[in-house]
Amino acid sequence: MPSLDNHILLALSHYRGLIAEHFGCSLLAYSGPIHPAVQSAYVNAIEELVRHRDNTANPNRICIVIATPGGVVEAVEKMVEVTRHYFNEVFFVVPTAAMSAGTIFCMSGDKIFMDYTSSLGPIDPQVPLADGQLVPALGYIDKVNQLIEKSAAGCLTDAEFMMLQRQDLATLRRYEQARDLSVSLLKLWLVKYKFKDWTVHGCTNPGTAVSEAQKEARAEQIAKDLSDNNRWHSHGRMIGINTLTGGLKLKIEDYTDDQELRQNLRVYSELITEHAERQRSAFMLHYT
Repeated sequence: MPSLDNHILLALSHYRGLIAEHFGCSLLAYSGPIHPAVQSAYVNAIEELVRHRDNTANPNRICIVIATPGGVVEAVEKMVEVTRHYFNEVFFVVPTAAMSAGTIFCMSGDKIFMDYTSSLGPIDPQVPLADGQLVPALGYIDKVNQLIEKSAAGCLTDAEFMMLQRQDLATLRRYEQARDLSVSLLKLWLVKYKFKDWTVHGCTNPGTAVSEAQKEARAEQIAKDLSDNNRWHSHGRMIGINTLTGGLKLKIEDYTDDQELRQNLRVYSELITEHAERQRSAFMLHYT
């Protein structure tokens, strides 16, 4: 029904305008898996926003409203390069969830905005199989390591031995590389962007200056915690704002008490999901 689609698009533009006005900058919404196939559309979206950014209060800032189950970390790396080529300040807003590669993407921002219902996820990278299906890498790595430990202890069953024999070493290495890249990018972006304005300690030794080594140590710990498959037990584990701020000591901007912003973001994200489903699209970018 074209008329209904037109109404949805008008509503999307309306709510996008309200949210962009709140943050005083260009606004881009991304919904769906993160995959190399979306890069061309993402570049087009960023370049279109750049053409009109002088009409905003903060031309060098962009706000990205993101909802994603995750995806390919190499695609995230390129998206960050494209975004940072034009914008010095990047805000991420997570109305629902940004999992796995989406979490890594958020860590490239200067600020992350969430409410009490929002979630990030463990940084368990997804890698494409031959049929294009994305699978989490850490589960494979952990299972192979478990079988190797059982073999060393002399308690590997015949069935497990056959499972281990069937593993493709090149594929396993690819999984390990995806894991290592995820951790290294997370550490790099936290120090370079998220911790950029962290100059004074707020909890430990309040008021003392924060050194570069301390920023790197904090980033290392956060990367270690988020990539610990044994801690989270599930690729799809949703990590809420209290765990992120309390357990991982990651600064999150909490908009729970801003009822107007919460309502606008909720309606906007629901409309994007509905429109993507109606279009039968795997992902959606909204920026006009």
